Amino acid sequence: MKNERYRNEWKYRITPGEQALLRCRLKPLLTPDPHAKNGVYTIRSLYFDDFWDSAYREKEDGICCRKKYRIRVYNFSDQTIRLERKKKVGSYICKEDAPLTRAQAEDILAGRYGFLLQSPHSLCREFYIECVCHGMRPRTTVDYEREPWVYEPGHVRLTFDSSVRAAVGGWDLFDPGLPALNVLDPGTLVLEVKFTELLPGLVRQLLPPKAAEFTALSKYLLCREKTEYRSAPGGWTDLQGGYYEYKGRYQKIGAGHLHHRGAEPD
Repeated sequence: MKNERYRNEWKYRITPGEQALLRCRLKPLLTPDPHAKNGVYTIRSLYFDDFWDSAYREKEDGICCRKKYRIRVYNFSDQTIRLERKKKVGSYICKEDAPLTRAQAEDILAGRYGFLLQSPHSLCREFYIECVCHGMRPRTTVDYEREPWVYEPGHVRLTFDSSVRAAVGGWDLFDPGLPALNVLDPGTLVLEVKFTELLPGLVRQLLPPKAAEFTALSKYLLCREKTEYRSAPGGWTDLQGGYYEYKGRYQKIGAGHLHHRGAEPD
């Protein structure tokens, strides 16, 4: 039986002014994440959903218990590539991950899933079942800049996520030149606070007293809605018709052949 560890996750919409104030209050107590070069890194997450768009619809309908899959890279580099599954129960989250190579990520996007079944990581084997049995396919790409801070007592992680955008024009995880559409209102960014068990009082007091109230904001949902034209019938990617686009070619769900872009799927 898996030993799943859930954490609290709080989200706020804040302004750059609130971010600057909070940053000044954080510095004496929290430390910048050592993995962030110059304090900030870029995250690109390619989200997947099944044939019925379960992750999208469950979030939209406010279902308490749900999950979603993604492949995540940092700074458009192939040094660290992770397949992740994020489970959410109310405001609690549990994140599982498994490492991928660039070749494996490319295989997934090309519809070659066989290696997943042979993986020593159970997450990969379960993702194989999702892809083969439930038509799990790429849906949207989410890019943003993250400024992370950490506080060891309570395993607190506080992040500022800015310039949240939906990348369009392909599923290339490593192309920094993909066009992108901003999804947040001008002058807003996302503050996320993650912690295990209790949030230390010192950190709670640091939160801006006039910060925007709790939000159920989902970057995946925002980017899906921003790029909805891609999944509309006759659009770039006719997902409900059983096809998705990868590197200018159509991949048919459950089929082993590819269709050139622009060709009529048969």
